[in-house]
Order: sequence, then structure tokens, then C-alpha cells
Amino acid sequence: MSTRSHTGCWTCKRRRRRCDNARPLCRNCAERGVECEGYEVRLRWGAGIASRGRFTGADKPVKDSVPPREKGRKRDLSRERRKLERSERLKSGSDGSHELDFGERVEVGDEALFNEFMNNGINALHSTTARDSMLHLRLPELCQQSRALYSICIAFQLALSSTVTPRFCEYFDTALRTFRSELACSTTLSDGTLTSGLLLCSIGLMHGLPWTMHLEGMHRILQCNGLDDVHRPSTPTYFRIHLVEVMGLMDLPCFAVGRQSSVIGIWRRYCQHAAPRYGIEPVSGLPRTLLDIFAGIGSETTEQTFWDWSGEQGSFLQCYLWEAHQLAGILALRRQANAPVSSPENNVSAWRQPARCPADTIVLVSRILASLDALRLASIERPLEDAHIVNAILFPTFIVGLEVEVLCHKPEWQQIIRNSLLDSRQCEILLSLLEELWQRADSSLSVHDLARQRGIEMGLI
Repeated sequence: MSTRSHTGCWTCKRRRRRCDNARPLCRNCAERGVECEGYEVRLRWGAGIASRGRFTGADKPVKDSVPPREKGRKRDLSRERRKLERSERLKSGSDGSHELDFGERVEVGDEALFNEFMNNGINALHSTTARDSMLHLRLPELCQQSRALYSICIAFQLALSSTVTPRFCEYFDTALRTFRSELACSTTLSDGTLTSGLLLCSIGLMHGLPWTMHLEGMHRILQCNGLDDVHRPSTPTYFRIHLVEVMGLMDLPCFAVGRQSSVIGIWRRYCQHAAPRYGIEPVSGLPRTLLDIFAGIGSETTEQTFWDWSGEQGSFLQCYLWEAHQLAGILALRRQANAPVSSPENNVSAWRQPARCPADTIVLVSRILASLDALRLASIERPLEDAHIVNAILFPTFIVGLEVEVLCHKPEWQQIIRNSLLDSRQCEILLSLLEELWQRADSSLSVHDLARQRGIEMGLI
């Protein structure tokens, strides 16, 4: 006897039949020859209250339901009072809460998750102090520009859990549909929609979900609206330049695993001309001069270029981090040079490859692990100093883990990497890829091919 399905496809739910939950379409519907309506979340809207027009304040479109309208001075004072209250709600309260006016009701649970994102979750997006970032100050205003951004912030907060919950899937699906709708209707990409796309990419690279195609979509629209002129001081704001920098950072091929779309070259084409070549990029926590070198991988950057980088002035923790990235960049170049000729990652000119640094691979691995260990111990001793800098250790940790020949002879170094990749879904997926490489003990195995076989597109930022 069939029972009603509560978690199945919409067709089985309506017919009150048991569903096998097969994706993308259930097999029960296919066997019966009926159309499967899928599993996407459907939102139900109750009979709300009209916010504009002749039926303002009514719960149904009939004249009898229209509430009496205030007249004269009393109405004007009420309007000014509501306007003042809205402007106050857009600002952060002394208790750290944030209220938004979307012209529609916001669920209490959603508001709590959004406030949690503003107070804590946003820190996961930065390797520097998030409270001082441009995003934290502008986010309530950006949510007014993009309906998708509010849902994406909530989905991001839920994504910080090490497990994928049905609630996260619901919010992520809603946010994805809303963002794609905004992107399809957008002729000039607003800062709110651009921020939505970057946060959506962040969720994807944390959970191994496809995300680089969102970069392509946003890049196409920006190109149509003068992205090539972003370095000119006439129109773009510092915040827009910051958003383009984040796009350029995500587009760097060395910071992606199992990438499913081609590299655009945003950093080299736009970012190196848009901002001064000094200072720290807040998402990666790296100096822009070092990111310029990473962006040159595949063209003029060589091992010697990384080796000769003189560094910049920073705290002890920053110096540990920067040296780990500098040496990991050499390992990344070395792996690229040793890759098969048919590999799309191996596009460095042959005449540039002899410019190698003098250090052996095992020396580079030990120095990177030493820097990461020093960074870990210093963060424990001084937790208030550069509190979010540990967000930036994924790239050097993962690159070191790819040195299979070295690590198979150093199991204690494998354990250091395991201890570094903890407490997030992103670390869990990356560590599972490394564990398989170590188990196979095949240095010629491509981690990108392994990730693509699993349908994973990961990020190392």
C-alpha cells in the first residue's frame, strides 16, 4: 500500500505515492510515464497587505477593505516618522542587530540568521578585520538593491556548518533562482547584484558546488558596461573596484580545484590597473604585489619571480602567511611544469621553465609547513592579533598536500595537514581529495581530474 510522500518530488506528493527521491527526476514517475515536477522548493505567499496603489493597506482588492486614510498634518507627520524609522533601521543598532525594509514581511528566524551573518559569519569572508571592511558597512543598503542578497547572506551563514542541511538547500535554491533572475534582467550590474554573485560563488567554492560560471555571467554584463574603463577615475567607486578585485581573485586559476569553466584573466586585465600596487587585499590577506605574481602564472611568472619577491612590511603573523604563499607558488609552478603537455594547466612557455629557484621540493615543503605551524601557534598565543588570518591558509596547506612523493615518506607531515584542514565543509572536501592522492601514492594523478570525476569545483580562498 502506498503512503504519502513528504520528502519526494511534487508529482508523488500530489498523487500520495512513495517517491524514491532519485535526482534530477524520480524513477517512479518515469516508469509510470508521467511528468516529474522535480524537487525545487515552492514558496507559498499568504494574503498579504497591499503596499501601494488605491488599495494601500487592504488585505483584499475590494473598497470595503481599504482602511481609512489619515488626513492633513497628521498624515504628513506619520509619513515623516515612518521615513525616519526606516533610515534608522538601515543602520546597525548598539546591540549589533540589523533590520531591513524590503516592502514585505521578513521572518523572525531569517532576521536572526541575517544578524548572525552580520556579526559573525561575515568574518569567514575575510582574512583581515571584517568590521572595518567596506562590505560590512554597506551590506544593509546593498540588500535594498538586490532581493537575492538577503537570501544569499542567510544561505552563507547556514553554509558555515560542516554538514549540508535541508534548510541550507532550501535557502540556497531560492537564492540561486533569485540571483539568476536578477542577472537575466540586468543591463547594468548594480553593486548589490554583483555582491550577491560573489557571495554565491563563495558558497559554491566552500561546498564544492559549480560557481565559476557565475563569474562568467557577471563578467559578460560588466564588459557591456565599460569594465575595460574601470581603471579610469571617472565613474567607478572604491567599493566597485574592491568587488572587481574579489572577482579577479576568484578567477585566478591557482586558487581553484577542478575548475569547470575557462579562466577569464580578470586580475591582470582590470585589477592591476584599477588600484595602487600596494596594500593588502582584504579577502585573501595577501599583498597586491604578490597577487600580481600569482596572476602571472602561465605567462611571465617563473619560480625565480616568486623567489625574488622581497616581501612587504607586516605583522609577524602576516609574514608567516606571505612566506607560505610565496613558497607554495613555486610548488604550484613546479607541478604545472611537470604536468602532461595535453593538460590545460600546462601553458607556460618552455623557455621560461629553466628559471627555477635553488631550493629542492622537500625543502620548500618543510619551510611552508614550518610557517603554517608558526602561524598556528602564534594565533593561539595572541588570538586578538589578526584574528581572521587563519582563514587564508587553505592554499599553501593544500598545495603542500599535493606533494605525494614527499608526504608518503613523511606521515607525520600528513598529520599536520590533517590538523590544519578542520572545522568546515570546505576543509573536509579538500582533505578527502588529498587522502585519496596519498592512498594511491601516484604523483602523476591530477587532483583536478579527481575533483571533476566527483563533480566538485572547489576554491582555495
